[in-house]
Parts: sequence; C-alpha cells; structure tokens
Amino acid sequence: MHSSSKRRVAVIGAGPAGLMAAELLAAGGVGVDLFDAMPSVGRKFLLAGKGGLNLTHSEPLAAFLGRFGARSAALEPMLRAFGPAELRAWAQGLGVATFVGSSGRVFPSDLKAAPLLRAWLHRLRTAGVAFHMRQRWLGWLEGSGDTLRFAGPQGETEVHADALVLALGGGSWARLGSDGAWLPLLAARGVDVAPLRPSNCGFEVARIDAGGALMPGWSDFFRAKFAGQPLKNIALVLRAFDGREIAQRGECVVTERGVEGSLVYAVSGPARDTIDASGRALLRIDLLPGRSTDFVRDEVARPRGSRSLATHLKSRLGLDGVKTALLHELLPREAIADPLQLAAAIKALPLTLVATRPLDEAISSAGGVRFEALDDALMLRALPGVFCAGEMLDWEAPTGGYLLTACFASGAAAARGALKRLRA
Repeated sequence: MHSSSKRRVAVIGAGPAGLMAAELLAAGGVGVDLFDAMPSVGRKFLLAGKGGLNLTHSEPLAAFLGRFGARSAALEPMLRAFGPAELRAWAQGLGVATFVGSSGRVFPSDLKAAPLLRAWLHRLRTAGVAFHMRQRWLGWLEGSGDTLRFAGPQGETEVHADALVLALGGGSWARLGSDGAWLPLLAARGVDVAPLRPSNCGFEVARIDAGGALMPGWSDFFRAKFAGQPLKNIALVLRAFDGREIAQRGECVVTERGVEGSLVYAVSGPARDTIDASGRALLRIDLLPGRSTDFVRDEVARPRGSRSLATHLKSRLGLDGVKTALLHELLPREAIADPLQLAAAIKALPLTLVATRPLDEAISSAGGVRFEALDDALMLRALPGVFCAGEMLDWEAPTGGYLLTACFASGAAAARGALKRLRA
C-alpha cells in the first residue's frame, strides 16, 4: 500500500495487543500498516471500559504472575518487560492518570476507556501508523509466505509485508471482532492450535428433583422469581478434576439457566476442565461465610415454635430471599426438615454445574496458538516472520486487569521480536 523503500510490517487486529505492537514497531523505525475487519478500532476494549476500565492490578508481581496458571512461565518474561507498573506509566504518558481501587484493581482516574483510546490513536497516527479498516484477513496468497489477502468494501486486495504481527483476539464477543476465524487459516499452515473454549464464563446448573434424579436448569418457579438476583457475600469451594481444592469469596448472579458473575468467573477455568473430564463440576456454597459452622448449627436448632422456617432463618441468621429459596431449590425435603442437615447445607450447599455457557457469551477465551508453536520472540516456528500476540495465544487469566495487561505485554513482545528479526 506504500511505495516507500522503508521496511513495512503488517499488524492484523486493532485491539490492545495489536495497537501496542504497532506503537513499538513505529517507534522502531519501520512502516506499520494496521488492519482490522471492524469499522473502528478497540471495540472490545471500549466495551470493557463501560463499567470502569480495569487496566491492571496493583498486587506484587509474583502474585500477579501466578494468576496465569500453567502459562505463568511462558508469560513471565513479557510481563516483567511490560507489566502493571510499565502499563500505568504508559497511560500516564498519554495524559491518563490511574488510581488503585479498594480491591487493588487499577483504573484510569475518570474510569473511562474512550479518552485513553483517543489519545493513543492520535499518537499512533502521528507516528505514521496507517489504519486500514473493514479489511478482513483471508490468509496468504497461494504459494506466497509474505503476500496477504484481504477482503474489503472495494473487493479483495493483496498486501506485501516484510513481517507480520497477528493480534486477532480469541473467540468471545464475535460481534466486536473476536470470532476465531483465523484458527483454521493457521492450522492449515501447520501451526499447532488448541480449540477455543469459554473462559470467565457463566455456567448451566442441574438440580435434584423430588425423586432424586438430576434435572437440568432451575425449576420454573425459581427461575421466574429469582433469575437476575445477586447472591451477595457468599463463598464457594470447587474440587477440580485434578484434585485441587479452589476456594473463593465474593458474589455472583442467578441467571435463567445457572449462575454467572465475578465469583463464578474466578473458578471458571478449572470448573470447565472438570466438566470436560467428568461431565459435571460440584460447587459447595457457603451462604454465611462470616459465621462458623457451630454458630449456624446452634441457631438453626433453636426451637421456632409456630414461626415458619423462612421466618426462623431470617430472624436467627439473616437468611432470606434468594438464599433461602436456593436451599429449597437444591435440597431434598428431608434435608430441609432436619436442622443438622439444613445447617450443614447453609455452610456447604451443593450446586452442580453441567455446562459452560456458549463461547460467544464469555468474557474471554482459552485455547488458540500454543506457546510450543512459538519461539521466545513469539514468532511461529512453522511460519518465520509471523508473530502472534494477545488473546489468540493459548492462555487464560481471571478478570481484574490480568487479561488486559497480558494483551499489552504480548503485543509489545511480538513487536520487539519482529524488529529484531528485521534488523538481523
């Protein structure tokens, strides 16, 4: 697209990883053409900022790295080079101050994504980055390793690139551009890719009916009355298929077919893998994490006279609404009638997860290009000169700023790798 003799790098994908790669490439003295299938850049980034853009997290780096599970070692060099502190300094350089919230999460001072993105795009354009929107990548020209094919409003075009950075996103929120359509294009060229799966997602549940059988979903009554209701101040324990016991405290939301929300997202990866391995995952929900088991048992066992069980639980334990209804939904009648069984269930109510919600509903995705298919510079071993970054890599992390930070960090790492190759 340019007649200049300057080396040019194509970056495909205009999310945080692609934009960061474009910034470092331009700063490195090469020409940058940034392509995206959508009409405008950073659509998922802007959506993430609707409720207050959670850029990163302030916890110590060692703890931060641990949030990436099995891929911590692979991501560590990138996050040490461009981690939470560097990301905050970078935002400050754009004129966007940040602050640490009560949970340790880091936000722009105005809690908005749009001002940061506008300042960033201005800097990229000033640096000479050329934006090409509504250009869907179709792969390579047959027989060529450096001529790219794009489909746009004016038809198909071919573009030569001296190096290529792919930052195409995962498979969630397809309407914002992350549709996973790139996966078969890379697989056809011998790249080792893992199937895309939901991460930070909701789950469908099952319950035990009056006959003891496992029934999918909530009862009609519970769904009609409580779908959309939050379950606040609870804790849960998941025993994963590999023997790990994962405990979390927070809140979630009852949905039409199950549960979702931050507490559920925190265990979504191991819960998903447990369902894949054994067909279901069992959560134990503590409805009163601030009360001891002995206290709950003693209060439930107190005589209630003519009062209903619901009134008794509310007056003695403060349980009412969706929490009380959940006990009736998930426990057999004999357990509700037995104070010892009921008290035990209040502290460890069994909830069976049977399926993740669809990938397109998930906040993020697991799977993608395996790190084993990449060298230390994030270049594909099967396709020299092609680098990958962002959520299209096979890693996952909880919400809380971890996802965005790793996207920025991997975009920077891919750019450094491309520059080093071009200079060599």
